[in-house]
Amino acid sequence: MLSPAIIHSMQPIKHFPAWLVRGVLALVICLANNASRGNAAASSSADEWSMFRGNPALTGVATGSVPDKPVPLWNFKTGGPVKSSAVIGGGKVFIGSDDGQVYALDFASGKKVWAFKAGSAVLAPPLVADGAVFVGTSDGIFYAIDAKSGLSLWRHETEGKIVASASIASLSAGPLRVLVGSYDFKLYCLAGSNGSAAWTYETGNYINGSCAVADGRTVFGGCDALLHVLSLADGRKIKEIDAGAYIAASVVLVDDRAYFGHYDNEFLCVDIPSGTVAWRYRDLDFPYMAAAAVTADRVVFGGFDKVMHCLQRSDGTNLWKFATRGKIESSPVVAGDRVIFGSDDGSVYMVALRDGKKLWSYDLGQSVASSPAVAAEKIVMGCDDGGVYCFGQKSN
Repeated sequence: MLSPAIIHSMQPIKHFPAWLVRGVLALVICLANNASRGNAAASSSADEWSMFRGNPALTGVATGSVPDKPVPLWNFKTGGPVKSSAVIGGGKVFIGSDDGQVYALDFASGKKVWAFKAGSAVLAPPLVADGAVFVGTSDGIFYAIDAKSGLSLWRHETEGKIVASASIASLSAGPLRVLVGSYDFKLYCLAGSNGSAAWTYETGNYINGSCAVADGRTVFGGCDALLHVLSLADGRKIKEIDAGAYIAASVVLVDDRAYFGHYDNEFLCVDIPSGTVAWRYRDLDFPYMAAAAVTADRVVFGGFDKVMHCLQRSDGTNLWKFATRGKIESSPVVAGDRVIFGSDDGSVYMVALRDGKKLWSYDLGQSVASSPAVAAEKIVMGCDDGGVYCFGQKSN
């Protein structure tokens, strides 16, 4: 928005006709609005979590905080396990379910606003942008749904299932584009307005994770064991980097480095410009399938070894481990000095980022593969019992 002082300074003066000043003012306001839209797309505010992992780089770091001891505020039951992760925008929670529906819930109360019948299991987290909800299904159909009404805007069919969230491909002014990968080995860049393909890129195997976006590039891993680096403008291949094993997790992209685990029981930090592994971490022989949370100096991720690991970002040195009683497919979120995640042991955990000390947990009773969405000092997660749960501070 333009400040009143700036607007006042552009009032007609005797040297310029009023129509010319009005035209210049309209142009400046338009440019300011476009810039604002680009910044809004770049990250979620403290009151929203509009995309998987919270921002286009997929860092999993919330801009707000969470209470010391969250309590259940509401829960909503769907008709099947909820492995999808929630997103939050415009006062609503959007999430998919194995019952074949996408739900919009009131963020304050958990009451259903609408349900969209997608026709098959919705494992992928949605994406909210420009008044629409974008989400893929297990039968390979990618939908754009009106966020207010729940009506279908358009659909784009792929030839394989879609299990990962879409990503925003346009961070600056201009038409919205979204990226989505499919088990048909292809990455699609689609127009947000009508679903037409701006470009597609074919890989050598399934695309299981979401795309990280930064600096005009997208970076993602594939089950072809390659880290792919593409130009956002046209899908041109910039680089392929051999990771040595299937990459099922979503990749985090920060400061020209990619952070991800793979199926051969290692977690890697890859330097994009040189195409080399900066460091690698190996502990027990279990794969890493979930995305990491990356802060200024730490990398936090869970694995099938039932452990949440925290490494020093600079060199991969282990700082602490937190053991649960089940494998961890839930991608952690860092909120302030806390780490929130779920486990197959049926619990949601909050541990200290500094030392991994347990601060809080809540037993939901069944596996929690869903990743947290954190906004407005609340935590929203799905569970295999079919529930969507919201935790926060109980109001007096």
